[in-house]
Amino acid sequence: MLYRSHLFVPGSREELLAKAAKYPADILCIDLEEAVLPEEKPRARDLAKNAIVELSGAGRTVHVRVNSIQSGETRDDLVAAVQPGLAGVVLAKAESPGDVRRVDVLLREQEMAKGVDPGAVELIVAIESAAGLLRCEEISHASTRLTGLMLGGEDFAFDMGVRRTKDGDELAHPRSVVAVCARAAAIQAFDTPWIHIDDIDGLVRDAGRARTVGFSGKYVIHPNHIQPVHNVFSPSGEEIRYAQKVLDAWDDAQAKGIGAVQMDGRMVDRPIAERARHVVEQAEAIAAAAQSPPTNGA
Repeated sequence: MLYRSHLFVPGSREELLAKAAKYPADILCIDLEEAVLPEEKPRARDLAKNAIVELSGAGRTVHVRVNSIQSGETRDDLVAAVQPGLAGVVLAKAESPGDVRRVDVLLREQEMAKGVDPGAVELIVAIESAAGLLRCEEISHASTRLTGLMLGGEDFAFDMGVRRTKDGDELAHPRSVVAVCARAAAIQAFDTPWIHIDDIDGLVRDAGRARTVGFSGKYVIHPNHIQPVHNVFSPSGEEIRYAQKVLDAWDDAQAKGIGAVQMDGRMVDRPIAERARHVVEQAEAIAAAAQSPPTNGA
């Protein structure tokens, strides 16, 4: 599955949910948290329940962002969201492994009630506070259904009492921590949205910073951000050609019983070959997705 772009769609905006299928994000994430006013949450749950059926039926991968454990809204969100067709849940503002374990239990409860295979709904956890960052390593190992960590930059900056900037210096440390914890847990790291809607050049630079430290995708809040994010988190033609050359050299060395080989003046050993293999496999997955686009409902 591709995870380069995750498009937030406000759960209370029926007109946006209705046209979400036409946007080419890898993941469509219905937001029941920050994009929904408190008085609108019951209605948003009803809309999300129906939208999951429609979007998954159109061949889209659908996630739902649910409210934090501290909000008291999480169970109601999951009761509405969990059903056949829901691929994943994003837990907002996780601050302890206990938060994750509690959501795991609630998810299993709803899976059993709705006829969904236990463990089928994947979980992504948002790190959005100093407390969450300090326990990020524990959080990243708290559930077997956990497939990713998301950095919530706006909430993290607010919690720290600092200003978000376009340069993103204030997120350098949390980005590194989230990326390292995700890698150590063999899950993925997803970056915070870029909030400057019309600044595409800034978006590309911001996404590039995230990719450089190990993120594999980014949340977006506007459809115009999807393709630039795909460009950043997809291997370039040059990267693909070089990776294939590395693999060819490595496979030839392995056939000769050699553990490392020199190519273009550089040593190629197993870690470098495996990194090249990942690039080629990602390129193949992207090409396959392009050949079999989902029904867009437009």
